[in-house]
Amino acid sequence: MKHLLDTASLTREDAVAILDIAEEMAQVGEREVKKLPVLRGRTVVNLFFEDSTRTRLSFEAAAKRLSADVLNFSAKGSSVSKGESLQDTVQTISAMGADAIVVRHSAAGTAQRLADTGWIDVPVVNAGDGTHEHPTQALLDAFTLRRALGGFPASGAVKDGPRGKGLDGATVAIVGDILHSRVARSNVHLLDRLGADVHLIAPPTLLPGARRRGR
Repeated sequence: MKHLLDTASLTREDAVAILDIAEEMAQVGEREVKKLPVLRGRTVVNLFFEDSTRTRLSFEAAAKRLSADVLNFSAKGSSVSKGESLQDTVQTISAMGADAIVVRHSAAGTAQRLADTGWIDVPVVNAGDGTHEHPTQALLDAFTLRRALGGFPASGAVKDGPRGKGLDGATVAIVGDILHSRVARSNVHLLDRLGADVHLIAPPTLLPGARRRGR
């Protein structure tokens, strides 16, 4: 069973393959019928315990483009607000026939927990968990960088795009609150795996390990 829980576990080959598939999907977006039957008859659940309009809509659009049925769950107004546990929530949703779950949660490690506990038996995609990781955002950043550094438009369909390539030879600086950024953490793992030279720029107190060094 495949899970996308973090970028640290992706091999270079896996990452490049995902980026290449994204290039193919961009071509699909230019067709009159913007759908593929890959997930026809399957149900994807967007399980969001944090608010995020763009991320949720992106996952919903992607699943529908692959012909899946989509169920959107929001913690607000649900039984979670009355104290229902994570286990109860996911098992209830799984019993409704979920074939995959996309989860976004404020607690680091939530996606891994769903994948490992045995509560459910479906693929899990991490849409952001606390300050841990946001792998799909990092993949989007890598997709954009690969396009831009190759001299291609950052978005839209490109017939002869940068397929099969990583980011070898590129120097990328990530600036900001690195310590608390799940996107930065995912980018560090992924961009390094793709061959980029990654530099972190932040005050010492906003870099990983700063607290342990007593700064």
